Amino acid sequence: MTAKKRVLMIVGDFVEDYEAMVPYQMLVMLEHDVVTVCPGKAAGDTVMTAIHDFEGHQTYTEKPGHRFAITGDFASIVPADFDALIIPGGRAPEYLRLDEKVLAMVRHFAETNKPIAAVCHGPQLLVAAGVLENRQCSSYPAVAPEITAAGGTYMQPGPGLDTAHVEGNLVTAPAWPAHPAWIREFHRLLIS
Repeated sequence: MTAKKRVLMIVGDFVEDYEAMVPYQMLVMLEHDVVTVCPGKAAGDTVMTAIHDFEGHQTYTEKPGHRFAITGDFASIVPADFDALIIPGGRAPEYLRLDEKVLAMVRHFAETNKPIAAVCHGPQLLVAAGVLENRQCSSYPAVAPEITAAGGTYMQPGPGLDTAHVEGNLVTAPAWPAHPAWIREFHRLLIS
């Protein structure tokens, strides 16, 4: 058995379904305490998810997903009470990055060198928080220009979008096909 850690997951409406649901379930299975939060929402609320798929088009397709449960009160969350941060992708990071409290939470984890996992469009929060300068980061390829503009080094994923990149306390991946590698590496940081 591993030491139980408290993990904060920041989500919003139209977070990518697999990138919220699956990591949440995997981390709970590994006996970690995962608290999900969303600006303007409290425990017992939900967010709507979107399912993004790769079907041979020039970009991913989007379909309605499930409701995803919020388990913590965003307004009262204290980042110092958590051991790590996880940021799923989807469309939510696009507008979550406009919330200064969200960005302050991200900065807390970066400045205290606590493990951070971000996938797909999740690194948009890292960019907006200003924590990627001189850092290596993977993401969905469409986020690469933002990472580079923020002074980071974009780490090109393999053709299957199933790889994870680790640099210090940061574990990043391009999309949900990388879950096995991404969560494995994040879990290693959690228990180290």
